[in-house]
Amino acid sequence: MRTVLFFLASSFFVNAQSEVNVDYVQRADVKDFIDEMVEQYDFDRAFLENRFSTAQRLDSVLEAIARPAEKKLTWKQYRPIFVTSKRSEKGKIFLAKHKDTLQRAEKEFGVPAEIITAIIGVETYYGKRTGSYTVFDSLTTLRFDYPPRSKFFKSELKEFLLLSKEEKISVDDMTGSYAGAMGMPQFISSSYRNYAIDFDGDGKRDLWNSVPDVIGSVANYFSEHGWKKGETILHPASISDDSIVKEKNELKPYITVGQLKQQGVVISRALDEKDEATLLKFDGKRGEEYWVGLDNFYVITRYNHSAMYSMAVFQLSEKIKN
Repeated sequence: MRTVLFFLASSFFVNAQSEVNVDYVQRADVKDFIDEMVEQYDFDRAFLENRFSTAQRLDSVLEAIARPAEKKLTWKQYRPIFVTSKRSEKGKIFLAKHKDTLQRAEKEFGVPAEIITAIIGVETYYGKRTGSYTVFDSLTTLRFDYPPRSKFFKSELKEFLLLSKEEKISVDDMTGSYAGAMGMPQFISSSYRNYAIDFDGDGKRDLWNSVPDVIGSVANYFSEHGWKKGETILHPASISDDSIVKEKNELKPYITVGQLKQQGVVISRALDEKDEATLLKFDGKRGEEYWVGLDNFYVITRYNHSAMYSMAVFQLSEKIKN
């Protein structure tokens, strides 16, 4: 999914939904939005007016999104949340149960089964924590009552309504996180429309109830964002001069492996010196850790724009595989 930056994965859902009746349909900005959806996308005006008249402003959503990414976590604090024996054991069970579907997705899209499994494990604990917010109310709240990101959430609210229309799903039945991420893989509306696929052949894309659709959609997302089949993700490294490390981890590869070696970086595995890479630094349990991330590491960060997130997915996938 194209991830919302302030959303720190699905283990941190806010559960309380404090609701406020605001009669959105009477607001000029909402009327303008309805006009746009009717004129440009042929929506039924009466339907939209009725739904916005009953929409709830969710103050808990506004409170959650105003917090700076829950709190600033270091890698040694972040890792124990997601890379655990319990989560990896659940992942092994998920992988074994859905082995045929995962192998089919891996063959078709080139994305390893353990990576697909780890994404679902990190996002929603294999479907157990998908969020209970009514997405329409969440997105309405964020579009019209959260000015800092109103442009983004206007787009997502539009995508959400189009998704509901195309997939013939009631807007009231679509639940998710406070930021509008939905289903087992936590796709936001634009990602759902662009990358979700029907992988069980029943004619619809269901990311809440169809595990094959979830598996296929995650694999398709990675494939569409440039996953390189058979290539590695990242490798431990050691350095001789800390000054070569960028102040903030660069997610996208910016330097060749050969150039890193010339700067004194020793990588745990022999790599093609022409490969592009990024040098990463993390505050780990035993002190500073250095890693060299390759193109597939960057692809994982396209799901959630965080180096720690990508590390957690990678390390959880290794525990599941082993």
